Amino acid sequence: MTTIETINIHPLRLPLVQPYHWAQGVRHDFAINVIEAIADDGTRGYGECTVAPDQAATAAILQRLRHHFVGASPFDVTALIDRAFRSEYLAWGANTQRAANQLFAGFDTALWDLQGRLLGLPVHRLFGGARHERIGYFHFLQGATTAELATDAAEAVADGERVFYLKVGRGDEADLDAVAAVRAEIGDARLRLDANEAWDPHQTIRTCRRLERFDIEFLEQPVPGWHIEALAHVRQAVGIPIVADQAAFTLTDVETICRRRAADMICLGIREIGGIQPLLKAATVAESAGLSLCIHGSFTTGITTCAEHHAALAIPNLDDGNQIMCQLLARDLVQSPSLRPRQGWLNAIDGPGLGCTLDPDAFAVGRQGAGCVTGSRAPME
Repeated sequence: MTTIETINIHPLRLPLVQPYHWAQGVRHDFAINVIEAIADDGTRGYGECTVAPDQAATAAILQRLRHHFVGASPFDVTALIDRAFRSEYLAWGANTQRAANQLFAGFDTALWDLQGRLLGLPVHRLFGGARHERIGYFHFLQGATTAELATDAAEAVADGERVFYLKVGRGDEADLDAVAAVRAEIGDARLRLDANEAWDPHQTIRTCRRLERFDIEFLEQPVPGWHIEALAHVRQAVGIPIVADQAAFTLTDVETICRRRAADMICLGIREIGGIQPLLKAATVAESAGLSLCIHGSFTTGITTCAEHHAALAIPNLDDGNQIMCQLLARDLVQSPSLRPRQGWLNAIDGPGLGCTLDPDAFAVGRQGAGCVTGSRAPME
């Protein structure tokens, strides 16, 4: 029987092409912890975790969690994660499912990648096969100023992009100026906004009334994520469709949003829900309520992009404008295949596991950025 021989944790910090501006501030890099699971025959699988609020602290927790997996079969991933959560969280009275999900997502992804590589099958085949030949993604507008955002929009139109996504919540007049400028560049194309919890219900309703004339396809998570009732109140009061994002981290969150009819769509990724299989479960809950699921990107690399792409291929109620963020990196960890959509579409990935080859030089850059490595050896040795 194949077992997991060891798991290495690799803290990395990777610079962005340009500063990332959103309602919560400005980022210049993505900090992640890569999880490398190595089987007793030398086969390797990879996953990654975001690091909020501290990279070294989350790396230390990952080191504590890893012993629940070493020596076990990678094909027991669901049972292993359940045991680790009960032993390391519930047994201490820490029912912090949201925080745990962000760590277990890395183990989950690494072990599904490992399973696929051991079997010679792409991950989506392990979940019943692809329901789609390709997955749609939106264009993520970037820029510090209205002029920069408008320029990005014009270039994206020339490249044939279908769906545009703009961060708001950076000030009322700045938001309105940016939306107007982008709309002028993209014509009748689809435009989505994301306020990232920046507003209270009153401000959301007032701002939506000013934005309605720009034909907004949806507004993502305008109010704090911990208040689903506020999200429901906003949805009932405005003419722009509302999407839940930070409000959805667990299956219970998704069920509550659906039951309360608090959103018109669920935006969710493996980083929040805890992995590939939990994401498929969340999609089923949304499907039962007649809602679509939009894959949510995060401050991660192409490893997570590949994992979410495989999940997307298996989800029937999938939106056609999902989120991808690895293209914001100056150099991604994934060397191949190309993860850059063409005119908003990315074909299925058919290689074993996640189907990606990693770039050792990008790992070296990331290790230098993090300043230290917690793990027994460098990846891919």
